Amino acid sequence: QVQLVESGGGLVQPGGSLRLSCAASENIFNLNGMFWYRQVPGKERELLASVSNGGATNYKDPVKGRFTISRDNAKNTVYLQMANLRPEDTAVYYCSAMKGLRLYWGQGTQVTVSS
Repeated sequence: QVQLVESGGGLVQPGGSLRLSCAASENIFNLNGMFWYRQVPGKERELLASVSNGGATNYKDPVKGRFTISRDNAKNTVYLQMANLRPEDTAVYYCSAMKGLRLYWGQGTQVTVSS
């Protein structure tokens, strides 16, 4: 029911910055929460950050202090600002949204950190 489209991925050098966007098909204020995950082939999808309806944020240790999640309710968009990127950040990054008891997913966007 909820459509999510990520964008902004690409190739960046170590130490560089990148901003990912997640556009939702409905007012994100009506969603129960927004999340960013990432996944490396052959590994489990990893939660990185979340933002609540009220704006409270939470980060997992691997990205704490480097990544920032934010939301723009008027644009129905959630962002992930990534700084000081490392090669180990290379992954497919996914946006997700909680609505009711269901978790919805975008298609993912590739981020590659390499010199």
